[in-house]
Amino acid sequence: MKNELNFKIVGMDCSEEISAIKKALARFTIDENQLNFDLLNGKLTINNHSTPLEETDILTAIQQTGLEAIPWESFKAAPQTEKSQSNSRTYTTLIAFVMLMAGFIFHGFTQGFGVAFGLQQVNMPMPILTAVCYLLASLIGGWFIYPKAWLTLKNKRADINLLMAIAVIGAIAIGQWFEAGSVTVLFSIALLLETWSVNRARKAVQALLDLSPKVAWLKDPITEKWLQRSVKEIAVGQTVMIKPGETVPLDGEITKGQSYINQAPITGESVPILKSIGDPIYAGTLNQEGSLEFIVKHKNCQTVLAQIIRKIEQAQSKRANAEKWVDKFASYYTPTMILIAIAIACFPPLFLQQPLLASIYQGLVILVIACPCALVISTPISIVAGLSCAARHGILIKGGVYLELPAKLKALAFDKTGTLTEGKPTVQAIMPLTNHSQEGLLKIAGALEFYSEHPIASAIMTKAKQQNILIQAADDFSAITGKGIEGKIDGQYYWMGSHKLLLEKGTSIDIAEAEQAAKALEQTAHTVVIIGRDNHVCGLIGIRDPIRPELNNLFADLRKVGLKHLIMLTGDNNGTAQALAEQIDLSEFHAELMPQDKMNHIERMQHDIGEVAMIGDGINDAPAMACANLGIAMGVIGSDVAIETADVSLMTDDLSKLPWLISHSHRVMRVIKQNITFAILIKCIFLILAISGLATLWMAIAADMGASLLVIFNGLRLLRYHQPR
Repeated sequence: MKNELNFKIVGMDCSEEISAIKKALARFTIDENQLNFDLLNGKLTINNHSTPLEETDILTAIQQTGLEAIPWESFKAAPQTEKSQSNSRTYTTLIAFVMLMAGFIFHGFTQGFGVAFGLQQVNMPMPILTAVCYLLASLIGGWFIYPKAWLTLKNKRADINLLMAIAVIGAIAIGQWFEAGSVTVLFSIALLLETWSVNRARKAVQALLDLSPKVAWLKDPITEKWLQRSVKEIAVGQTVMIKPGETVPLDGEITKGQSYINQAPITGESVPILKSIGDPIYAGTLNQEGSLEFIVKHKNCQTVLAQIIRKIEQAQSKRANAEKWVDKFASYYTPTMILIAIAIACFPPLFLQQPLLASIYQGLVILVIACPCALVISTPISIVAGLSCAARHGILIKGGVYLELPAKLKALAFDKTGTLTEGKPTVQAIMPLTNHSQEGLLKIAGALEFYSEHPIASAIMTKAKQQNILIQAADDFSAITGKGIEGKIDGQYYWMGSHKLLLEKGTSIDIAEAEQAAKALEQTAHTVVIIGRDNHVCGLIGIRDPIRPELNNLFADLRKVGLKHLIMLTGDNNGTAQALAEQIDLSEFHAELMPQDKMNHIERMQHDIGEVAMIGDGINDAPAMACANLGIAMGVIGSDVAIETADVSLMTDDLSKLPWLISHSHRVMRVIKQNITFAILIKCIFLILAISGLATLWMAIAADMGASLLVIFNGLRLLRYHQPR
């Protein structure tokens, strides 16, 4: 007996497929709690089942839903099936679109574009080539739709695929070939966008996995030699070494050496942190300077980075569990309309002695009215237009569901470094003391930092270059453990370091003026570098990650479009975060957060406030973005993982586009509601007329085509740029 079965479900991209699989497996007395759907990886796990289950039975049941299931181990050995189907979806959608356009253009040139649009009637048949093109567009575009619709019908349930199939069949039956092709192509595009969104998220997880090295230098406990071993073989408690420039392979605690570690992938801190004996280090972070030895604290599957990957997968999967309104409506609308049509055709002749042919005719009118072309088109056309408009203005939105979400937001959480700030520390203040000049201070600092690749050193060297100051490396350079550096310049020793080093120097020199200046700079979110000699302090350099210029009006504009809760979540220290929050007039912030902490804050906000968006640029922000209702990434400065995980990317890193995005989302939702309301209203009016015997077949056809054209034109209005209200 197997207590766990794992399957790859090819084509599982949304909650519709998950719902179908649950119903198909219900006959095996499997509780929903035993089914774990990993939408991100297209994986189904059946856990803790009390009775034996055969893989072949599960595969057969899933195939009855129109999906392809593969045992997980078989898929891992040959993972090309999913890629092949993804490519097939793209090709069929593209070919269907080409066929639709070819038929429309030929129809327009032969009989006029008014006729092609259905606005005019001519006493001649449609050109055969046009009809063939429209038919091919309908068949090819629905290649992955019609089999599911048939299986849905066999299983006595209605979903969006059945709704779509009825729309196409109804349009063809009444001779509206162009309408049939249009509905199929638009629906195929919507499904393709959904598939692409999930595939990009899968690539994001793979990029995360690539952050951590596959091998590491392991110390043999007997020979004490260093051997390269796979990280999967390394156990907790063993000693590992990392060299300068290498990525940390596992979580651990340093036992020998010290070095600056770039922790941005995990904590998002703006500058590398000096790590020494006893300090923790994390897999996926970068060792910049010295060699380190550390004891492994977590196996490769339990590192902080591995937890980030799992959190992204879980959050993406949870997001897909909500049913869409159209699916729910379709499950009632389609069978109801079919039953009404049958009743209208059969009831009067049987019980009211009405003429049979007249009743059948009225039943056909009801079926024409039931053709939900305008309803099916109403949302996809609005979504495609809304996505296109946003893309033209530098906002990449990964699917229709994420275009709708900004209109529902109640709160927006910001990362700090690289999001509210530019992510590039620069020299903001130079304060010479004891008769030194700014130029002289930069020259000393540049000489001491000449060979360093630390971001602070880069900021100093960039400032010196801007002022055309010639820098020569200091002699007898050495590090002051954990506090700074020192070296000889023109025969004189100079030291440079942190506030902590200044306090130590206070036992031999006067530091009162320098300490007062350092505190003032630190209160304004500067990282302070102090330079001195053996008998005095030469001066201070304040380095800060500058805030983005568009923040001046951003928060006021966001509040105008309805966002009242604006919060900063950062891995930086509390003092820096508080200084920045005061500078940009942000009332709420939380500092010194690990990725899990950011996720916890997002979940708490969702519970207390409602829908929350998270905007960030780093790998450490990815779990919070995946957990949030809407993840927004900085598209230029942002990491690949953050961009792939996010639902929306600001391709120019311009935060001032956020109010526009929210306003645009409200506009899209208004248009969608207008279209759906209008389409349903037309159906209701003609349903009443048909039941009353006042509607003819041609009236129903004209109304259906007119409704389709109106919702199309109304949706296309979204292509125009608009200013936020």
